[in-house]
Parts: sequence; C-alpha cells; structure tokens
Amino acid sequence: MKKILIVDDEPNIIMSLEYTFKKNNFEVFIARDGQEALDILKNQIPDVIILDVMMPNVDGYATLEEINNDKKLDNCKVIFLSAKNKESDIQRGIDLGASAYMTKPFSLKKLVDKVKELLE
Repeated sequence: MKKILIVDDEPNIIMSLEYTFKKNNFEVFIARDGQEALDILKNQIPDVIILDVMMPNVDGYATLEEINNDKKLDNCKVIFLSAKNKESDIQRGIDLGASAYMTKPFSLKKLVDKVKELLE
C-alpha cells in the first residue's frame, strides 16, 4: 500500500484529502504544520507528500528544505498545494525540488491524477 503524508493547517482540506486518498487505497498520515510533518518523517517514509505553503511554526518551503536534507526521503515526491498562486511562489516551490505545484482552490480529481502520475 502506498503511503501519503498530507500537511495542511485547514481541517476541511485535511478531511477531504484523507477521505479521498484512503478511498484510493493509500495509507494516510496527517500533519497540521511543517514541524509535525518533520516529526512524522523521522519514522515514516511516504511515497508522496502533499504540502501546504502557509502554515504555523514551519512553512512549506522550510519543510521541503529539511526534507531535501534527509537522504532517506530522496525518492519521496512532494506536491505543493497552496493558495499562494503568484508565478514567483510557484517557481520557488519548483526550485526547491517539488515534483508539482497546484493552487487552491483545487480539483480533487486532478490532485489524485497527479499523485498517481508521479507514482508511475
């Protein structure tokens, strides 16, 4: 079973993504900010991380920088899912090594399709 880590501080987004990915046969882990995500990543190696940018404590960009420093997470795909939709925000996410950058509001179907595409 593929593993996915959902990192977002909005409960409605977490609930809909958790439900959707469990329905698509993923083992789902949830973090509500970057620090919580980094704590989970000490013990779990997900196949995909869906990462918000604007979060309390540690933002998504700083979280990805930490992920990049951990060799055991090298094969992990990261998708930014953010309300930050300026070209410079998207470019920063890609420059940091994200596999994809999707903006909110988003289509659940497109997000699931993107995750499956990255895992092929």
